Amino acid sequence: MSENAFFTPFSLKSLHLKNRFVMAPMTRCFSPGGVPTADVAAYYRRRAEGEVGLILSEGTVVNRPASAADKAYPHFYGEEALAGWKNVIDEVHAVGGKMGPQIWHVGMVQPSGKDPLPQDIYEGPSGLLGTGAEAGRTMTEEDIADTVAAFAQSAADAKKLGFDTLEIHGAHGYLIDQFFWDFTNRRTDKYGGATLPERSRFASEVVAAIRKAVGEDFVILLRLSQWKIGNFEFKLAANPGELEAWLSPLSEAGVDIFHCSQRRFWEAEYEGSDLNFAGWAKKITGKPTITVGSVGLSGEFIASLRQGEGATPEPLTELQRRLERGDFDLVAVGRSLISDPEWVHKERLGLASELKGFTKEALATLV
Repeated sequence: MSENAFFTPFSLKSLHLKNRFVMAPMTRCFSPGGVPTADVAAYYRRRAEGEVGLILSEGTVVNRPASAADKAYPHFYGEEALAGWKNVIDEVHAVGGKMGPQIWHVGMVQPSGKDPLPQDIYEGPSGLLGTGAEAGRTMTEEDIADTVAAFAQSAADAKKLGFDTLEIHGAHGYLIDQFFWDFTNRRTDKYGGATLPERSRFASEVVAAIRKAVGEDFVILLRLSQWKIGNFEFKLAANPGELEAWLSPLSEAGVDIFHCSQRRFWEAEYEGSDLNFAGWAKKITGKPTITVGSVGLSGEFIASLRQGEGATPEPLTELQRRLERGDFDLVAVGRSLISDPEWVHKERLGLASELKGFTKEALATLV
């Protein structure tokens, strides 16, 4: 790659990006009743104007009971919500941006604040929270089939509305990840099992159904994580062999790009190599990957969100070294783009003194 590796184009199938920066999906809760507003559309448009190569939306939920843990999470179903998303993508395209929705079901994750739903509505592979507590119901095979169909319908609608790609949320302890994890998936049917590949059947079916719905040329991203909320050192795949057994069926089902979530992009995934999660995923599958995790900021994101610690800008030297080495193909940026819609533009021009840090207070508004 050239010296300015972050600003080289990237193309895969029908997706063509002007640079390697991706806006990471970040829950914002500014869609009352599940309908994204004009303010939400303007928020994403500003990031497109600020030269973000690919915008991934906040998590948008599929048409299932309890798919959202907050009434202000946007829906990706229903006439009114889809009209809101049509406005979003039209605004992004008007200024030359590219965007995909992140499609989501929170599963057993329950609201942290007011207005909880009835306990019997929450659904998951075994009706268990990450703590092991029973808090909902075990999904039947009919529930699973309906959920797979709901993901596929949202994907078809994303393509119909004109989005450039889409991402499936399979990370961070939400529904798909609950199937991956043996602690929350204790099923004895075909959607459970002693091994990670067995417990990946649900995810593979979601991917395959989405592929059928959108066709071969439409790029499908899948976001995965090893860690869980409250268990940051956990690894679903303890070594490269287990990682290959996990990712290969997902790749074969139709994933084009793996979005590999970790808290700090520079941390090695396994002993004996400095490759991070995205680096190993690319090495094993041969598919393009996205790295993410405290990009461009001093503070780790959990601390900045939960403990209120501020984060200040930091140079991208190590990130660039890994990108130029070919460890991964794209770089997702989170908190920096919440605080500053022009972050990518400033990085391109070398305006380090104008970069903004991040504080928890930034979450209260759509800048």
